[in-house]
Amino acid sequence: MTKKYRHKIIKDILRTNEINSQEMLLNLLTEKGFELTQATLSRDIKELKIIKVPTSKGSYVYQFSDVISGKQEDSPPLASFGYISLEFSGQLAVMKTRPGYAMAIAGEIDYKASQYILGTVAGDDTILLIPRENYTREEIINSLSELIPNIG
Repeated sequence: MTKKYRHKIIKDILRTNEINSQEMLLNLLTEKGFELTQATLSRDIKELKIIKVPTSKGSYVYQFSDVISGKQEDSPPLASFGYISLEFSGQLAVMKTRPGYAMAIAGEIDYKASQYILGTVAGDDTILLIPRENYTREEIINSLSELIPNIG
């Protein structure tokens, strides 16, 4: 079975199930006849831009980053719910979020603000933003305001 086919099946599984761990996803893939390691599944998750997002029940589930990155026209971006504050230190910036939102918001930033942000590192409620060279703090904030309307 090809990698492309495996990716298709992973997408189908995530669309039809609430998957809250790699182990759960790996077991479902194994039941469908796939033989893969945890490391291969981790690479697949990264390549498919799958992230863990908080649910209203207080747990976490895997979702595609484009699903929560504002492409849903009927709901505001997730970042507008989870954002608390942004503070710069030299060229770097630290964003505080509600608990459980940092990884999802970092995924949005990586996806939509990559012209201004080189990359992010996310914990549970904190994101380290690494801006690209030669952009002012104002330009960084303006680029993030498209994702987080209340950032200004």
